[in-house]
Amino acid sequence: MDFDERRRDEVIRYASTKYGADHVAQIVTFQTIKGKQGIRDAARVLGFPPSVGDRLCKMYPSPVMGRDHPIEEALRLSPELATAYEGEPEAKEIVDTARALEGLRREDSVHAAGVVIGDAPLVRYLPLKLSKDSRDDSKRIVTQFDMHGVEKLGLLKMDFLGLRNLSVIEDTLRHLRVDGVEMDIDHVALDDPETYAMLRRGETTGVFQMESGGMRSLIKLLEPDRFEDLMALVALYRPGPLNNGLHTEYAERKHGRKPVTYPHPDLEPILRGTYGVMVYQEQVMQIAVAMAGFSMGEADTLRKAMGKKKIEYLMPFKERFVKGAVDRGYPERGAADMFEMFVPFADYGFNASHACAYGLVAYQTAYLMAHHPVAYMAAILTSVKDDKDRKPYYLYACRAMDIEVLPPDVNDSALDFAPAAGGGRAIRYGLSAVRNVGDGAVQQIIEARAEKGRFESYSDFCRKVDPSVLAKRMLESLVLAGAFDSLGYRRRALLIGQDKVSGPIVAERKAEAAGQFSLFGGDSEVGQIDESVLQGEEFDKPELLRYEKEMLGQFVSDHPLLEVADALRAQSSHEIGDLDGADDGELVTAAGIIGGVARKYTKRGEPYAQFRLEGLAAGVEVVAFPSVYEADPDLISADRIVLVVGRIDRRGRELQIRANEVREPILAGVTPQMGPESVVIDLTAAACTDAVLAKMADLLRSRPGPAPVKVRFHSSAGVRPLDMGEFRVDSSGALMGELTGLLGTGSARVERFA
Repeated sequence: MDFDERRRDEVIRYASTKYGADHVAQIVTFQTIKGKQGIRDAARVLGFPPSVGDRLCKMYPSPVMGRDHPIEEALRLSPELATAYEGEPEAKEIVDTARALEGLRREDSVHAAGVVIGDAPLVRYLPLKLSKDSRDDSKRIVTQFDMHGVEKLGLLKMDFLGLRNLSVIEDTLRHLRVDGVEMDIDHVALDDPETYAMLRRGETTGVFQMESGGMRSLIKLLEPDRFEDLMALVALYRPGPLNNGLHTEYAERKHGRKPVTYPHPDLEPILRGTYGVMVYQEQVMQIAVAMAGFSMGEADTLRKAMGKKKIEYLMPFKERFVKGAVDRGYPERGAADMFEMFVPFADYGFNASHACAYGLVAYQTAYLMAHHPVAYMAAILTSVKDDKDRKPYYLYACRAMDIEVLPPDVNDSALDFAPAAGGGRAIRYGLSAVRNVGDGAVQQIIEARAEKGRFESYSDFCRKVDPSVLAKRMLESLVLAGAFDSLGYRRRALLIGQDKVSGPIVAERKAEAAGQFSLFGGDSEVGQIDESVLQGEEFDKPELLRYEKEMLGQFVSDHPLLEVADALRAQSSHEIGDLDGADDGELVTAAGIIGGVARKYTKRGEPYAQFRLEGLAAGVEVVAFPSVYEADPDLISADRIVLVVGRIDRRGRELQIRANEVREPILAGVTPQMGPESVVIDLTAAACTDAVLAKMADLLRSRPGPAPVKVRFHSSAGVRPLDMGEFRVDSSGALMGELTGLLGTGSARVERFA
């Protein structure tokens, strides 16, 4: 059961109140040691240098949709790892030790959804413990048995999952109600042409389950035009179907590029809706009933065995299935072959009811995005307001959708993000996003505005709001965030002079609250505030943006990278937001602006730096070790725009780059002292078609300049130069982005030499 994530704890409290606090507990989950992690742990414990474990892990095949391959499968998929295992005694020792570690429990945490409810106090059935919830550090009563142990005891296990997207939908509807639009999202038409057209264009930012690059590619391939296609997308975009090519098979059959066939004509009524492709567990249940005479109860037991995703649970059903099919007139070989089709399906079969539920939420979010993008994006931004990675992503997405995101404003802002007044394509930052301004203070500002009218000036603001809001730090934060811009003040002048206005007003209000009045009666000189002290100069733009980011966590009114985005893209191998798709150890070049910098020292006392490199839509952590840091320590400073060349490191919980070089990029009007440059294009066998080569040649001809072009062809036989004639191009414009769009991320880069 999925709930608005803000009310999940309320549901758990309800269950505790209804059934008894000692009858209800959350369920523990255990993190296990995976293959790469086991290799690094084994290398360290066996006394090898970290570089040995790192080298073996770089040979490890890339995960599929976040799922690491087991060591046995990795040895089969990676010839390089297999060669090291067979030929290097230390590699064999490490890998064999890692095999023994693989699957062992490493640590425990609270399951994201699992809740157990007992008919008696749970301590009668299983041990409990207090455990810290990683989401909010609160203490929860948790079972010491995982979900499988709870099931074996016969206890009722419920899944109460907090789903952010349900919160987003509710917030969007609330924004629409404010504008007088009432909508029953549960009864919107499921065949809306605008919604499907938006999805087919791959415009899925913020759409539940549909945002990733891989899913966008699948959507463009499948071209959904009905709700059942959304169900199929949810079910097919999983490791099993992707590895078995079912997503492509479904799309090809849907569009008539391949014929629709069935394992047996009798199965057409069951598989017609998915073009003859088995997608859902329920289809297997129906096949078992139709072919082998299973009862629905027996078929459900088969489904549960498949749900365990272990073949040993599935094989006992084979004899029963084959015998039942033969008794009903099907050939034994055909029945056995049919059951063999179930075996790989057990690893990826998806529940149709889940696909339907998730498909419905995906459709609802897509419908809101298609018809009410401003209200929907405001709700999305609120849902990620504390996420340092996702918030800039959605802020940039708003820019791409021509939705302006405005700084907070004391007269127009709500608590969180909301559509800006006036009904245009603009979203107003919430006041709660301002540093040093708590939710309580924001409520005081909103209440004062509602009861006493809009604020006419800074002094009017100071008189109308509760005195608790007039703390100096809070006022300075509001000023630097731009919350008084609409009243006509410049931020620098207001920051310098605000205390000369707020100070006397605060003193007067405190005196009034204490019952102290002027001996002469009437108004004191405080009544006539001279706001001329608030007039003056503005910050220069870089400083204004720096303070704005300090207060809001992001650049809002403008971004230093917007003007140089094309130049940076031309010099990068990857956008920062695309680095998740890079392999561990892959050499990348990424450009951005440096956020916070932490300067540290090695055990030998050598200085190095860790910093956050931020792009327009994402950020990544970078480590610059002593040799890199000492090459130009002044360059690695906050707010500097840099290029980082380094290798992807996935050893920690978050991806980071280990920098080989940090340097200044070539920006408009700036020519750092660097050597000549050339454009290097890497072509894979899949991309090396006549059509792609012709389009690439056209691109190169259309961007003449001084940089020579080198084309390299990658195949199983190695890498060799590809002669396409002599081209010289301008690498500083949009060419690199166009090549990346044609050939894929990392396919084109600029190289410089002395």
